[in-house]
Amino acid sequence: MDWKNILRGSDLQIDQVYRGGREGNAGDDPMNSLLGVSNQGGFRILGKKEEPRLVALMTSLSDAEWPDNLDVENGTFTYFGDNKTPGNSLHGTARYGNEILRRCFSLAHGSREDRLQVPAILAFATQGSGTFRDVRFLGLLVPGSPGVSPSEDLVAIWKSVKATRFQNYRAIFSVLDIGLVPRDWLDALISGEKHIEKEPAVLGAWRKTGSYSVLKAPKSKNHRTKIEQLPDEQRQESLIAAIRAKFMDKPTKFEKCAARLVELELKRVVKIEVTPASRDGGRDANGLLRIGGPNNGINLSFSVEAKCYAQNNSVGVKELSRLISRLRHREFGVLITTSYVAQQAYQEIVEDQHPIIVMSAVDIARVLDENGLGSPIDLSAWLHQFD
Repeated sequence: MDWKNILRGSDLQIDQVYRGGREGNAGDDPMNSLLGVSNQGGFRILGKKEEPRLVALMTSLSDAEWPDNLDVENGTFTYFGDNKTPGNSLHGTARYGNEILRRCFSLAHGSREDRLQVPAILAFATQGSGTFRDVRFLGLLVPGSPGVSPSEDLVAIWKSVKATRFQNYRAIFSVLDIGLVPRDWLDALISGEKHIEKEPAVLGAWRKTGSYSVLKAPKSKNHRTKIEQLPDEQRQESLIAAIRAKFMDKPTKFEKCAARLVELELKRVVKIEVTPASRDGGRDANGLLRIGGPNNGINLSFSVEAKCYAQNNSVGVKELSRLISRLRHREFGVLITTSYVAQQAYQEIVEDQHPIIVMSAVDIARVLDENGLGSPIDLSAWLHQFD
């Protein structure tokens, strides 16, 4: 049996890789055989563009400008639309991807009858370096998330290229709690048959009630190794290297940079101040994080310890103890470093349940990507504010 026939009979299993051809051309793409969709683009639809039966979302998970992200611990998938170059309106894209996003999210927040019109949405990540066209199945999606309000799960954001401004969508989906999507339902979708009776129960429950049953996969261990705390690609490592080069001999200025990075990470910081070196009391910065709604929220105090270290110079127990000893009652800490936290220190944080957030080099790189600072030019311009 050839690879195309194998794909036509395959269920979709979470994180399974589906192998395409090996001829070195577009015909190697597995998606047409797997789901009957086209072999190009980020949005691949089955059915009419106005009312597709199925939408396959394709991502590389490695585009710094448009950092699609799968959060396996919380079961959310962040996906950017298809208006990625200047010259088009938000919905005026060739593959209608942004119009599909707008319609799906609008229906998802409507009535049960509206949710019945939301197409099947399946996410895939391309695999390898580009020589082959293999894909990995990420999950069955529905628009929105239990922890995100309907006004925030689909947001039009501005980008610029060479001083030309344009908009694109950032969409947040939930990954439904199902490990295997059955072939009989996929075949019904492909053929255009009535498929609601065959769809997975978890999707049917969402259509009926609007409640999410999310696939969450907590980590088997709570502390990260050195390798897990450092970037695994050259581009991200070059970003961290640029920060090190700028601040290695200027710890006071790095504290200002670190405070801004913490603000970008925590997102709802209402105040953060770098403490003067002469009277910092062991804290590099202090801040307030807002949680709750606009009328019933509270502010949580936190302290920041910032270390601009070389890649192989770890943050150890001594630095950790310094931060822990300065934390007040009902206060949490943020330990941010351009390197990593040593195993003994990290284990102490976890095992003793210290209220400390670790931002290592890989976390800094992620924050930069998420905020449009994933290129050397953009990062350099951003770093000028700390001169």
